[in-house]
Amino acid sequence: MEDNAEVFGWAERLFAGEFDMAVFMTGVGLGYLKDALLTRYPVDQLSAALQALTIVCRGPKPAVLLHELGVKARIQIPEPNTWREIVPVLAARPERRITIQECGHPNLEFVAALRELGADVSSVAIYRSDFPDDLGPLEEAVRRIAARQTDVVIFTTSIQLVHLLETAGRMDLESEVRQALRQDLAVASVGPIMTAALSEAGCEPDIVPAHPKMGILVRAAAEHSAAVLERKRRS
Repeated sequence: MEDNAEVFGWAERLFAGEFDMAVFMTGVGLGYLKDALLTRYPVDQLSAALQALTIVCRGPKPAVLLHELGVKARIQIPEPNTWREIVPVLAARPERRITIQECGHPNLEFVAALRELGADVSSVAIYRSDFPDDLGPLEEAVRRIAARQTDVVIFTTSIQLVHLLETAGRMDLESEVRQALRQDLAVASVGPIMTAALSEAGCEPDIVPAHPKMGILVRAAAEHSAAVLERKRRS
């Protein structure tokens, strides 16, 4: 975001001791957060404030950045690293003043689940997943999917599906894109969050890797797409 007013307001609450626990959802988000805060506050002040909290990391990437600040994550969520794995872990903890670093878009279900545990939850947004400045490649992807001029579609984050369908809607091709994903193309999903988004859109993925990692996703798509295409196109 161009305006970091929300981030600086969050920092003042952090330094005032208003949080017991911080949940960091993404490495890229934590990186942006750190860079923004260090334009105004000394690194020692930030490190000390974070060290006073119980730190939760969704996956390994935030933990690496925290280590650079001299901060150790007390809880690291195992695969598949979704918010649904975080809730039962936090339910067993005593901390109830919880702050969450958002991952590109608000997760209202996650916040609601924590509040049902009696937690006082606040979020900080440092970036938003927006449309690219150049819509040409996305529009070309819509045209190719609608015309069945591609065989495999790989989704690595749920916002990609949102942007794809919104763009298809503006081009009057949404129904064709949805039908192609359901019936004609091999659809690969990186993991549970992406899979849930596809399912909610009525486009069940055909290929989901055993672990939500990019390399494993690409390998799974390479190994299984031909069989998926044969089955879909035969039926």
